Amino acid sequence: MALKKKGNRAKAKTRKPQAKAKAKAAAKKVAKRAAKPAAKAKPKTKAKAAANGLPRPSTKPYGAAGKALDGIKVLDFTHVQSGPTCTQLLAYMGADVIKVERPGVGDITRGQLRDVKGADSLYFTMLNGTKRSITIDSKNPKGKEILERLIKHCDVLVENFAPGALDRMGLTWDYVHKTNPRMIVASIKGFGPGRYEDCKVYENIAQCAGGSASTTGFRDGPPLVTGAQIGDSGTGLHLAFGIVCALMQRHLTGRGQKVLAAMQDGVLNLARVKLRDQQRLAHGPLTEYSQYGEGIPFGEATPRAGNDSGGGQPGWILKCKGWEKDPNAYVYFITQAPVWGAICDLIGKPEWKTDPDYATPPARLPRLMQIFATIEEWTMTKTKFEVMDLCNEKDIPVGPILSMKEIAEDESLRKTGTVVEVDHPVRGKYLTVGSPVKLSDTVPAVKRAPLLGEHTDEILTKVLGYSTKEIAEIKSSGAITAPEKPAKAA
Repeated sequence: MALKKKGNRAKAKTRKPQAKAKAKAAAKKVAKRAAKPAAKAKPKTKAKAAANGLPRPSTKPYGAAGKALDGIKVLDFTHVQSGPTCTQLLAYMGADVIKVERPGVGDITRGQLRDVKGADSLYFTMLNGTKRSITIDSKNPKGKEILERLIKHCDVLVENFAPGALDRMGLTWDYVHKTNPRMIVASIKGFGPGRYEDCKVYENIAQCAGGSASTTGFRDGPPLVTGAQIGDSGTGLHLAFGIVCALMQRHLTGRGQKVLAAMQDGVLNLARVKLRDQQRLAHGPLTEYSQYGEGIPFGEATPRAGNDSGGGQPGWILKCKGWEKDPNAYVYFITQAPVWGAICDLIGKPEWKTDPDYATPPARLPRLMQIFATIEEWTMTKTKFEVMDLCNEKDIPVGPILSMKEIAEDESLRKTGTVVEVDHPVRGKYLTVGSPVKLSDTVPAVKRAPLLGEHTDEILTKVLGYSTKEIAEIKSSGAITAPEKPAKAA
């Protein structure tokens, strides 16, 4: 028994240091694990969400979680059309747009093409909704002080002055960037850098210089400008895109940059299919143009093509019932190859489906004008909307020529927010164009245009933090008010 006990004690003595060694090793492992960086720990869902720099998905309903550009502040030095188009789009998407105007004068379009006496024109109100207006005399010392505060406060400065005008105001890129390194300075100019960069440009000049006019109109007529404002509003759209890109890049770099949209460039971008055709001419005639079917040779440049389709599918504008009295009783009709059989049946020419002169697209090319004349005999027996209904049933691509009156009264455009009615305190209700871009999680707030200087006090106090005493000094300095006109002699 004694030996047995001794043996057990010996075993216990052996086990004790082993246990201590094991405990030490385990403690070391725990310490080692604790010492490992947290990054190597298995990430949780929340950590993963933070790792890619994005917040966790909102649980709020779509449209109720704020707007795309909430928190972005825009200093708007624009006027007339191109710049205001850009800044209004940013305002629709949630940006706080502060429009800077001259005291007593404002944007020149407030008084242009005025239709209601004493009220801002539709030219102004339709391009400046959802903005705030402050009046500042930039030559006044107090006015310069206000501008400096606004530059420090805002994220984006947008201007479409004539070349060099912003520099003459003292708002050079170096000054702005030094005052606020995060500021994005966005400009619209007529031409980009080059021999024409100092030229002043308006809508129709941009259409001509950008290649649109030379390719618009009928072959035997002069170049034509289009009714769509592709030079002004089109360039405003391009600039808005550039600004949003610069805002995204600022998340990476922390700094602002210059953004330039030239009107010539914007028009060319919208007319790019004509530059495509210019290059195709080097390899032979443009067979989808009706000119080819008529056997008329092509010149060295992309020609004017009337109502030819620019996408390779033959199309033309055709008269509809009532065209004699209604200048817009027309449809655009495309003879798309896959639905050629349906077209033949619809217009009462089923034999064309097998006739070798009409059965294939190459065979139809020399006869396009005759084919459209035959289709027009059918469309003239129906209204443009009846043609639409009948063709859509067969997947035949057609479109009505809608007048501005019809667009203004279109219920579907009202429902989608493309055409919006707003109320103005002076002119009453008017229609404006809402956001052409629809986001499922941003509901644009389309509001009326501001009166001249309507938000001056609000911006000075709530945005820039001026005291009541300071505002009184600003007002007495003439920095935000129009100069008094001298009294007329008796």
